[in-house]
Amino acid sequence: MGELSNKDRLELKELELNSLLEITQAINDNIPEVSLYKIYEFTLRANLQIKKLALFVMDEIWSCKVNYGTDLNCFKQALPQRFQDLKEIARLNDDELFHEFDYVLPIHHKNHLLALVFVSDLGMDTTNEKSASKFLQALSNIILVAIENKKLARKQLAQESFRKELEIASDVQQYLFPENLPYGSGLKVKASYLPHDHVGGDYYDYIPINKNQFLICIADVSGKGIPAAILMSNFQASLRTLVRQTPNLSEIIEELNYLVFENAKGEKFITFFAAVYDISLHTMIYVNAGHNPPILLDKKNGISLLEDGSTVLGAMHPLPFLTEGFITDVKDFLLFTYTDGLTETMNEEGEEYGIERLKEYFSNNGEKELDKIHQDIIIELDKFKGNNGYHDDITLLSCRIELL
Repeated sequence: MGELSNKDRLELKELELNSLLEITQAINDNIPEVSLYKIYEFTLRANLQIKKLALFVMDEIWSCKVNYGTDLNCFKQALPQRFQDLKEIARLNDDELFHEFDYVLPIHHKNHLLALVFVSDLGMDTTNEKSASKFLQALSNIILVAIENKKLARKQLAQESFRKELEIASDVQQYLFPENLPYGSGLKVKASYLPHDHVGGDYYDYIPINKNQFLICIADVSGKGIPAAILMSNFQASLRTLVRQTPNLSEIIEELNYLVFENAKGEKFITFFAAVYDISLHTMIYVNAGHNPPILLDKKNGISLLEDGSTVLGAMHPLPFLTEGFITDVKDFLLFTYTDGLTETMNEEGEEYGIERLKEYFSNNGEKELDKIHQDIIIELDKFKGNNGYHDDITLLSCRIELL
């Protein structure tokens, strides 16, 4: 290739300057990434007359964003590992895969490798190849940093949107919980809620039915965020309406299942435990719909797990089976319910906390005050998990009846 004249060099510099101005204007106009890549390609092909080029960009994985002038289809080509830590411009010489190119130019930003430009025939004499490669690096850097900034802005917007969603979902969830729980001489109800980083769908409630009966329940919806919180909010409103309409627990469960199935279209489900206690008859009727089995500590009969009921609510309609648990002559007892965040907490060896540890705790500590029981379990769970984090919300709900 012959030497460039002074006039040619001047024209080339003007082209380079115009190219920078066009790229800068495009960035200022905030055009989409795909358009920036098209302008980049047009600038190199038409203005700078670079004949062969491939631009590989790190975007979660390495992929080709611009390619022209080659027999090799770089869009379908994975970037070999040998290029992924490149620090300086390298000659390709007789590279088996990229033999159509003369050089590969790394594009860095803050010591981070953003992209690689494979290029041949810079369109000038060898004395100007270094200058041309520097300009190509500069032009590529401007484009790619602008694209990186767009990605960062999108990520920040997504994070802000997610934060607001969690805020809304958290507010919705707080309204689900009853403001006051009874804590008198004959009836004590205590709840503890440990939220995880992500807002879950835990729910508990105490609903008086009449002077002799009350319903106590706990539930957990699959999924997180606003959809889960709204579904559980609808569930709570429906439950409270149904309790006013009928005392029949099976009818309530059937109707709740239908409502969840219709609202969630089978894409979400709710695990649910509900018990109706009659203070005058000393009876408890309960249904466990796919929930973790609550622990009943009865002074007469010891510890038992309440498992009778049905499958989760909302997965199918009608329910494939439904049985009520019925317990008689129970007037001095502790009922402990919880969500699966408790028993599924793992220690550093990958072992779950499980139900057996809970049963062992209650066999030795069932006489303690409800506040102390909750405090003990939370402290024990924290020790058990070690350096592991919690992966779900945890709700504890206890009810103690002591009738004279």
